[in-house]
Amino acid sequence: MTIELSTPALLFPAVSLLFLSYTNRFLALSALIRKLHTDWIKLPENCDSALLAQISNLRQRLKLIRWMQVSGALSLFLCVTSMGFMLFDVQLIGTVFFGVALGLMAVSLTALVREAYVSGGALNILLDQTGKSVPSSKDC
Repeated sequence: MTIELSTPALLFPAVSLLFLSYTNRFLALSALIRKLHTDWIKLPENCDSALLAQISNLRQRLKLIRWMQVSGALSLFLCVTSMGFMLFDVQLIGTVFFGVALGLMAVSLTALVREAYVSGGALNILLDQTGKSVPSSKDC
């Protein structure tokens, strides 16, 4: 199977859009972490279980975003390397590097899906906490 030089270049638009998405997620997460850190310092006993659950959730999401970014960057690097090999007519190595780049992109996308699932868990923590403090429908 021969892959043309332009084939790895097809990933460039996708990678740039993914990195924009990953950066936005990271920035939103870092703002949230800073807010929770301020809340943590203001709490007199630092033992709010919902806050601890949020912090644990944010740690997990931060790790997933790191995996997303690193595997996406490595995928892009291997695409460029693959194009270099193909440019110099070293098809086999170029094809192998492109295959590995596709695998890393799959890792990145898998981490994205997992992070989206975990971020929903963060909202459930807030909903659980809100559900405990909201009066029942009989009280309204």
